[in-house]
Amino acid sequence: MLAVAVIAGILFVWALLAHRLSRWSITAPIAMMCAGIALTGGSDPPLRFDLDTNVFEHAVEVVLALLLFVDAIEVPGGILGREKGLVLRLLGGALPLTLGGAFLAGYLIFPDQSGWLLAVLATIVVPLDLAPTAAIVRDTRIPARLREVLNVEGGLNDGITSPIFLLCVAVAAESHGAHADYADALLQAVEAAGWALAAGLVVGGAAGWLLRTSWAHGWTHPSATRLGVLAVPVAAYSLSAALGGNGFVASFVAGVFFAPAMRRLPESAAAMTDDLVALMTLALWFLFGQIVNNAFWDGFQASVILYALLVITLVRMLPVLLVLTGSGLKRSDKLFLGWMGPRGVTSIVFGSLAVIDLPGEQADFIVRVMVVTVMLSIVLHGLSTEPLGRFYARRSGGARSEQHAEARPDRGP
Repeated sequence: MLAVAVIAGILFVWALLAHRLSRWSITAPIAMMCAGIALTGGSDPPLRFDLDTNVFEHAVEVVLALLLFVDAIEVPGGILGREKGLVLRLLGGALPLTLGGAFLAGYLIFPDQSGWLLAVLATIVVPLDLAPTAAIVRDTRIPARLREVLNVEGGLNDGITSPIFLLCVAVAAESHGAHADYADALLQAVEAAGWALAAGLVVGGAAGWLLRTSWAHGWTHPSATRLGVLAVPVAAYSLSAALGGNGFVASFVAGVFFAPAMRRLPESAAAMTDDLVALMTLALWFLFGQIVNNAFWDGFQASVILYALLVITLVRMLPVLLVLTGSGLKRSDKLFLGWMGPRGVTSIVFGSLAVIDLPGEQADFIVRVMVVTVMLSIVLHGLSTEPLGRFYARRSGGARSEQHAEARPDRGP
């Protein structure tokens, strides 16, 4: 209970000073992570958590399941949003190229690691966390078109990458054994994805129709719809897990099929789910502080830092600039979309799940690279959010530059 009190206290202090801290790009996740590092470090830390248990594994899966569901239902104008052309370029072109680039960088920098392990690493460091940060998505100084593209890309990016990650982890774990059976690992991964798709489709589609019909006939009220929306990802996750599928893939699919119903429900229908996701991800950022301490008890490695720098800069930016050629966007807007791609909660969840499933040395390698990538992203991308907002404010005339970014807990760095 002491840990809960500490986390709540840190969150409350941040809430008191959120607007002032935002001017220095200090977000709630940064504060929670720093507190986690400080309170779980040393030989006799005040707080310590057991991160190698089934409880922790299921907890991080639930966090990602809810996050993916919220990502899927918050897209305006359909699953691809109103900027379908740009989103398709990013997801259909930039995402595969970025995954390939992350794999190639790993192959060159870590030649001793297996190909499947490097594929797992690529799927961990590439996903976006909703968008670069919640602050950017709500910053009205940034053109609405760019904010929507990042928002949609972030949510769909995670959902697309999830089954690829599961497949790579299954094969990487199998390849470590003395009698590796790749075919069986692939079959199990495909079967799990099939059950997840089925569970998500049934739960999301049926729940959306039922809740929309109930609201239209006046059988329910706003507070009840908020509970109903929260129940959808939980049901999809649980049903998929019972059938042998993956819960967070099912939750994302449920969100995709539930999203059309959101346009006919009260505006606050997803508020409870969104707030719960924010609180759970902030707790995960606190636990990430302990992961940082565990990963770097023996110091840093130059090769890991080099890989992380490449992934959060060139590996992301070059594919985005390439696929946006001829899109009609200004060069500064292309650079903005290429730059704002930090790795946040999704990378932490993927990395944690990989560490649980993979053997010792492979798990240590994954967690080291994941931690450095996320931390560098927090520094480089997080500190650039305010300067970018000011740049766009100057470009649009600077009017009302201070009225931006609603102060609320961010889910990303």
